[in-house]
Amino acid sequence: MAKQTLNGRTAFLKLLEDEGVTHVFGNPGTTELALMEAMPSAEGIQYVLALQESVVLSMADGFARASGRLTACNLHCTPGLGHAMGALYNAKFSGSPVIVTAGQYEIGYGLTEPMLYEPLVRIAEPLVKWAYEIQSIEELPRVVRRAAKIALTPPCGPVFLSLPGSILDDVAELELGTRTRVHAHGIPNAALLAELVEAMLASNAPAIIAGRELDEQGAMSDAARLAEMLGAAVYHEPIPYNTRYPTSERTFVGDLTRDQRKARAQLEKHDLVICLGADLLRMSAFSEVDPLPETASVMHISERDWELGKNYPTQFAVRAGVADMLAALLPLLGTAQHPEHLAAAKARLSRIESTNWMSRRRDILARLASAAVTSPLDPAQLARCVAQTAAEHRAIVVEEAPTTAPLLASMLVTDRPKSSFGLASGGLGFGMGGAVGAALANPGVPVVALIGDGSAMYAIQALWTAAHLKLPIIYVIVNNKAYRIIKERLVSMRNCDQFLGMDITNPALSFTDMARGMGVEATKATSAQEVQAALDRSLAQAGPTLIEVLVDAGVQRAEH
Repeated sequence: MAKQTLNGRTAFLKLLEDEGVTHVFGNPGTTELALMEAMPSAEGIQYVLALQESVVLSMADGFARASGRLTACNLHCTPGLGHAMGALYNAKFSGSPVIVTAGQYEIGYGLTEPMLYEPLVRIAEPLVKWAYEIQSIEELPRVVRRAAKIALTPPCGPVFLSLPGSILDDVAELELGTRTRVHAHGIPNAALLAELVEAMLASNAPAIIAGRELDEQGAMSDAARLAEMLGAAVYHEPIPYNTRYPTSERTFVGDLTRDQRKARAQLEKHDLVICLGADLLRMSAFSEVDPLPETASVMHISERDWELGKNYPTQFAVRAGVADMLAALLPLLGTAQHPEHLAAAKARLSRIESTNWMSRRRDILARLASAAVTSPLDPAQLARCVAQTAAEHRAIVVEEAPTTAPLLASMLVTDRPKSSFGLASGGLGFGMGGAVGAALANPGVPVVALIGDGSAMYAIQALWTAAHLKLPIIYVIVNNKAYRIIKERLVSMRNCDQFLGMDITNPALSFTDMARGMGVEATKATSAQEVQAALDRSLAQAGPTLIEVLVDAGVQRAEH
């Protein structure tokens, strides 16, 4: 590539464009002025303004998760990076390829410790794959190319670059170079493949834990075929990352819970756990009970070698691309299966089908159809409305409503990749901005964001960006006027019902007023009929809407 005389800011944006970046999410400050000066000339990049840096990063995270493509965001020096750290924690766990940048003072000026200055790399390092502060304009091409390569090399994840103002203003003759993509996947040797097939056929009660790598590598259908051949029950991994297993598959039995005691009960009936592109039992709160029964052998296939054998004895720990592995294993398994294997698998399939996810969903919907009308609304009825609407209109679903999410998971039919996104890290704040990113990654596709009232207040500023860009997002705010999940856990884990700091009342929040103040049409709903009518109206509109749903807060009482 021929050399060009460029200033740093123009070179940086040209490099991003050549790496495939189409959107830069940001909130500008003084240290970003050079970049903002050059941004209008970057015709292939859309600058997306958010009103707070945690929202900036959650939008970038949502875009990367929904598109599977590299994206970028720009934060305002130390406070901006500090604001975004919770969202960066989410992006780390969702494996989002995001180039995170922050403006920094001119090289050398930091020695005077001016306002807003701190060494940025040390702050970002714990949560990213690579962090670096650019030292000269001459190294800019190498640094950006390396950042993109690292972010997109499996396992993918965010990287961080500190951008000193002097680098952006310097001028030099630069060769921008070309991009590099690492092809990281492969399969083990024939001997190991044969051992894996032998172990599968020796199992009397196999289970599969399906994870996000299956979707990222386009391998869901092969995973479903493996489950059919083995007669294996399929569980979705406990964390609702970037995908869900196809719920219409007869082998699908539902989500593994993050409650260790309940997870163990789910897995105790299995003698082999085949973990495909998933975390192996990433749990939540501490428990004395180990979720993996000692009687179950583990076969774990993942591109993330850190996860292999991390917490549990693993008979087969295989670092490989799960898509390549399944493509190699399926024909070998088909050849090795004898009539007795086929008969046993058929019998297991029959048992699974009688109690699988679709069967339980039919029972849930029948029960809700005959249930009495309640006021405030039963959250299960809200989840039913959202699930029904999303399925009928092939909407993308983003959820961050901790107490309502399991209800939605029990009813939401998913049959498409990248159509359902949840909270990857457990830290609140992703959903409001993540919905914006998902909508930008899928132009014209409706997005339904089911967000808890507590979660919404972490990133309510995202409403302004949704309105500004006229995105087809329906924000459904579940308002139970409390941190209900914390109340429930205080009761169940501590037998305490003194709920200090867990009620969002006095004054009560009005999400409809907040939404209207940011240009989003909004309405309140207190019944299933009102929710459904509001959803139907929202789908007929061009821009974002918000439905504030008043739901039953439940009863949490300790046993005194």
